[in-house]
Amino acid sequence: MSDQTDGPGSDGPEIETLTLPLDAWHRDRGARMVEFAGYHMPIQYDGIMAEHLWVRESAGLFDVSHMGQLLFTGEGADAALEAVLPGDVKGLGASRMRYSLLLAENGGILDDLMVTRLPAGNSFDADGLYMVVNGATKFDDIAYLLDHLPDDITINLLEDQALLALQGPKAVEVLSRIVPGVEALVFMTCAGFDWSGTPLWISRSGYTGEDGFEISVPSEAVVALAEALTAAPEVKPIGLGARDSLRLEAGLPLYGHDLDAETTPVMADLGFALSKRRREEGGFKGYDRIMAEREQGAIVKRVGLSVEGRQPVREGAAVVDVEGTEVGKVTSGGFAPSVGAPIAMAYVPTAMATPGTTIQIAQRGKVHQATVTAMPFIPHRYVRTGGK
Repeated sequence: MSDQTDGPGSDGPEIETLTLPLDAWHRDRGARMVEFAGYHMPIQYDGIMAEHLWVRESAGLFDVSHMGQLLFTGEGADAALEAVLPGDVKGLGASRMRYSLLLAENGGILDDLMVTRLPAGNSFDADGLYMVVNGATKFDDIAYLLDHLPDDITINLLEDQALLALQGPKAVEVLSRIVPGVEALVFMTCAGFDWSGTPLWISRSGYTGEDGFEISVPSEAVVALAEALTAAPEVKPIGLGARDSLRLEAGLPLYGHDLDAETTPVMADLGFALSKRRREEGGFKGYDRIMAEREQGAIVKRVGLSVEGRQPVREGAAVVDVEGTEVGKVTSGGFAPSVGAPIAMAYVPTAMATPGTTIQIAQRGKVHQATVTAMPFIPHRYVRTGGK
């Protein structure tokens, strides 16, 4: 899943930038801090390129404590959530998680998220569902959910929990030394663990395309856990800059950039988030529009782009036709360290969305040539059932 940020120049009243439990820890390690999603967060330590490549070959520790961790309890919470999510929440098994989308009345995407059915005896001591939503949208999400869920469904924001992500091919080797048993998890499964008396909720998931884990830990224990993980020679702390280039190579959209309230799941090429039962039964926001787009095609579609040359194209650059008329927009772009070339995501007319199609991008008076490319740009390395 993804996240957005509003820059310092955003309209509206000035809001205090918040600090995370690891704020001093990041600064002590030389992190360059920026405002992101309302929090002071590290954008880099050793440089984005070096951190990116380190995650691809070893393991990196990300602080994603700004994200919203929510608990849903009450009879029928799963059925209630299906009114605003297009995924099969009722069919979600214990300790299983699913990517889904919070939908507006018109089928636009208000947020993307992960939802998990908690097993009995979990570390949250709750009988219900656990959800992770984007940091910049979490309070809007909660307000929307309160308006659209029955009064007997309770929503708790876990403000006393931090969230870490350990990503990379050596993540399992490191984490299993500290928390034995995590190696039994496979992609999109999760479980509770005890780490020297501290309860941890760990999922095998992430936002880099690599194998890895996300770890929900009580805030008072997160410094100790970060110290234990980075004591391993395979692990380095990684900032937001590399997180963005890693997720772009993995073809994963970023909310507020590649996804927004004007974008539907079909436009965003996220049809996998519309489960078969929900497509057949309906009952979620924007159903008629989304099904019509699914059958007839949306006007535009999110695609990957391989850009010629060495100069990246950036968010906001225009996709133009042969006459120079703007027909689409770049939503993410940059130099991809593992690919060794510039890549991007853009929305283009569906007729231009076939891989292999060549297009033009206008940026600052210069025209760049690009080719529509299937995503991800590099293969995912998730560990799935039977693939351990």
